[in-house]
Amino acid sequence: MHSRPEPGARQAQTDLTPVRFRAIGFMPRPRPVLAWIALGVMAVIWQLAATLQDDFIFLPKPVDVLDAFLAMAASGELALHVQASLGRLLAGYASGVVFGIGLGLAMALNNTARAACLPLVSALFALPKVALLPLFIVWFGIGEEAKILTIAIGVFSPVVLATYGGIDGVDRGLIRMAQSFDLSSYRIVISVLLPGALPALLTGLRMAGAIAIVLLVSSEMIGARYGIGALALTSGGLMRTDRLFVALVLLALLGIGFSLTVSLAERILLNWR
Repeated sequence: MHSRPEPGARQAQTDLTPVRFRAIGFMPRPRPVLAWIALGVMAVIWQLAATLQDDFIFLPKPVDVLDAFLAMAASGELALHVQASLGRLLAGYASGVVFGIGLGLAMALNNTARAACLPLVSALFALPKVALLPLFIVWFGIGEEAKILTIAIGVFSPVVLATYGGIDGVDRGLIRMAQSFDLSSYRIVISVLLPGALPALLTGLRMAGAIAIVLLVSSEMIGARYGIGALALTSGGLMRTDRLFVALVLLALLGIGFSLTVSLAERILLNWR
């Protein structure tokens, strides 16, 4: 005659039942194949639309754009445009990021700086930066200074607000916990505030990259001999839509490059999440 298992034994057997791991929701999973498939579908649609239309000027075929790209690359013209744009873009973007992060930190950590600068930065953020370009041309001439300053001003305000908002959004409980361990203000900034603000800051850097590219094109369409914006303007004026699409593709590649760079920084700097 078998004896009944004790209640404690039944509970022990129940506890050994495997439980499905549920903490997998909302986890990003890279799927690069889908990106290539979407790009291929877009290329096919483009080719079909270009084949069905009657006028070459309206929409060139991808093959025609590729031929124009290769011809410009072989002649060296493409390198001149890309080098000029990259120099302006990197100089303006780096300047805006450095000064933006500095002022954002000051506003987040100092009440006087916050009260004095927040209204000014908010007003500058809402101001169309292209409207400042004619003024910069009057002040600095039609050279590189006006173009770089326009890009830097456009990058500056969103980076300031992203840095300030990211630090201001850090959980105050974490700051109090660090203070209870008698950490210095410098250690709290380095170990608590900056890591907590990194997601918002990187998002701001991604947005600032898109703004920088828009301002790059706008500034190069005014008084620039070389540059992707100048290439787009002259190609459109001459009805060379194949060369115009080359400029558009280059701008798209710049945007993708910015996005991939920020994504790489997110994987490295936010690995602790």
